[in-house]
Amino acid sequence: MFGKRSSNSASPSKAPPPAALVAEEAQGTSKPPVIADPGSPAKPPPEPAPSPPVEKRSSGREKSEQYYDTKTQIFSALIDAIDLTQLATLDSEAAREEIRDIVNEIIQIKQVVMSIAEQEELLDDICNDVLGYGPLEPLLARDDIADVMVNGANTTYIEVQGMIERTNVRFRDNAQLMNICQRIVSQVGRRVDESSPICDARLPDGSRVNVIAPPLSIDGPALTIRKFKKDKLTLNQLTKFGSISPEGATILQIIGRCRCNVLISGGTGSGKTTLLNCLTAFIDASERVITCEDSAELQLQQPHVVRLETRPPNLEGEGEITMRDLVKNCLRMRPERIIVGEVRGPEAFDLLQAMNTGHDGSMGTLHANSPREAMSRMQGMITMGGFNLPEKTLREMIVSSIDVIVQAQRLRDGSRRITHITEVIGSEGDVITTQDLFLYEITGEDANGRVIGRHRSTGIARPKFWERARYFGEEMKLAEALDAADVGENTFDT
Repeated sequence: MFGKRSSNSASPSKAPPPAALVAEEAQGTSKPPVIADPGSPAKPPPEPAPSPPVEKRSSGREKSEQYYDTKTQIFSALIDAIDLTQLATLDSEAAREEIRDIVNEIIQIKQVVMSIAEQEELLDDICNDVLGYGPLEPLLARDDIADVMVNGANTTYIEVQGMIERTNVRFRDNAQLMNICQRIVSQVGRRVDESSPICDARLPDGSRVNVIAPPLSIDGPALTIRKFKKDKLTLNQLTKFGSISPEGATILQIIGRCRCNVLISGGTGSGKTTLLNCLTAFIDASERVITCEDSAELQLQQPHVVRLETRPPNLEGEGEITMRDLVKNCLRMRPERIIVGEVRGPEAFDLLQAMNTGHDGSMGTLHANSPREAMSRMQGMITMGGFNLPEKTLREMIVSSIDVIVQAQRLRDGSRRITHITEVIGSEGDVITTQDLFLYEITGEDANGRVIGRHRSTGIARPKFWERARYFGEEMKLAEALDAADVGENTFDT
């Protein structure tokens, strides 16, 4: 039956999963298959027992156990009826049409009583189970969700507008959740199982995925997805959200355009990667840019971009390609800018070396709670990497390599703010000296518990990168932005 459909219809939005994964998901279902060959005339059972009607529900309400029992029976019959090999050759839309036809036939044979709306909901759920990411599909389709956190088959949380809330989404069992995790990571050539229970991966849109499976995760597989918005945020949009003042956004534009070496610092979920994407928008189209990431998330719009991604070891523990390997190799690829998605270890040394050897405008992110702590963490990561360098040498490397540190922070009400734009200007004895160009000050909170604050300039009229801005013809724009953001009460953002 599946072979009769044309596979040349509209391009698929998501490739059908490997037949083996679909077959694995069928294992463990408690009900026997209903039909073996959907192409032959369907014969109802001798004594059909109509299933009780499924109670009416909206998509926002929790589904009953009866619904999941009915879905399990139909899903089991569907897997036994379809030809998985033929299904894998079809694009997403054609495969969905075939599955819907078979499910409708199964519903008639089993005489399941349900309304048209209930049947459509069941059809969508089963299509998502076979072709997509199952119960995750409705969450991934929402653009207002920033994070999806699955803690076993029965517990799923999401982050909306900076606040975490529990949903009614649940999986059939931990086996289904594990199969969906395997489906996600296999798309980027990775695996997750008992022998390799931790995995970082990404969705086709760049969303970051982390999976930790049993036996490390005691209550079932734990899946975390950091979703990327379909419409990429820009600095102008960050200004509208109050993340940065208009004058501060202009300063960041100039920093990105005049090839300052930038380190973006912040805690988990503070918006570091989003801000890095925004800054890369001001890289000139003629520059050759190479990105190094653990899982490819950055989406640069420039025409000359080479994207590199690390590789975990294989089953024998061999073949691993680390971030340091990528950074060292990209120095031989004639880059003009090197972008490191996140600095976590000894690659910090290679990034500093790159910034200091003619690759101006390189950028990276790391976890730290303040600009000064970011520099301390850089020193610590280099030391833990086995580099026996004097502290004075490390400080000199940081001072000569990093021009600007941008600090991002997620506030207690869930909002995200750029709290510091800080220059690294030199060292005095054992201390690296810095100067803040912009700061964010919290002044209180409103009746709804939302934080009220303001961005302010520190009054520095001539930053250290002034000459660099002049070289790129940006000094007048820089002067205007600094003048407009002078330390007057009327210039503060709220």
